[in-house]
Amino acid sequence: MKLNMAEEEDYMSDSFINVQEDIRPGLPMLRQIREARRKEEKQQEANLKNRKKSLKEEEQERRDIGLKNALGSENKGFALLQKMGYKSGQALGRSGEGIVEPIPLNVKTGKSGIGHETLLKRKAEEKLENYRRKIHMKSQAEENAAEQFRAVTVQFFLSIRMRLKNKQDEMKLEGDLKRSQRACQQLDTQKNIQVPRETWYWLRPEEETEEEEEEEKEQDEDEYKSGDLSVLEKLQILTSYLREEHLYCIWCGTAYEDKEDLSSNCPGPTSADHD
Repeated sequence: MKLNMAEEEDYMSDSFINVQEDIRPGLPMLRQIREARRKEEKQQEANLKNRKKSLKEEEQERRDIGLKNALGSENKGFALLQKMGYKSGQALGRSGEGIVEPIPLNVKTGKSGIGHETLLKRKAEEKLENYRRKIHMKSQAEENAAEQFRAVTVQFFLSIRMRLKNKQDEMKLEGDLKRSQRACQQLDTQKNIQVPRETWYWLRPEEETEEEEEEEKEQDEDEYKSGDLSVLEKLQILTSYLREEHLYCIWCGTAYEDKEDLSSNCPGPTSADHD
């Protein structure tokens, strides 16, 4: 009895503790999925083997087998070629410039009539041509829009430059007029001229009383309305007065001795003559 118990292994021994089943989460489910997939693949293979082929598939298989096999001597056409000296693998023609392989067989399996594929091809080409035409017209329109935008932008900047130039020219004319008025006032004062020929011939003082302003306004209305003249017209009138009355040119900055000296040494009566 003791011997039998010794031969039996203890359930607490290492042989019982170390031998454990794999109880990782989800493992039984994975095994079931794999087994089901194996069974499904086997069933599909069995279905493919047992499936009855259609008539078209059988014809296609027979045709492929027939095209793969070369013609033998039992074929009447091939036998006639051999009698004329043809050998297998040789090109057709007296000098061997013909084809080597037979003309490929294109079997029409669809239900469309003759010429239908050509019609579809032509329609596809027309559709492609229309698409290319649309793309070209779109790109052309984008180029025209970009060119028009560039033209408008250039015109805009040219107009701004022209306005700036006109503004600069106007400021230059106003500066020349002020210099002429200042020179006229100095030269008139040197000749003891107390009142200018026209009120705008001289620069007005910066600080004036209201009574003096009223008097000057009345004098302007009575004698001459200078506001009707532009800056350029005032400058032309004043520079002519300085040249005739004082023999002075504002652009030369020189008072000449006589008219002959003025005409011979001064380039001209305008600013452009002195550039």
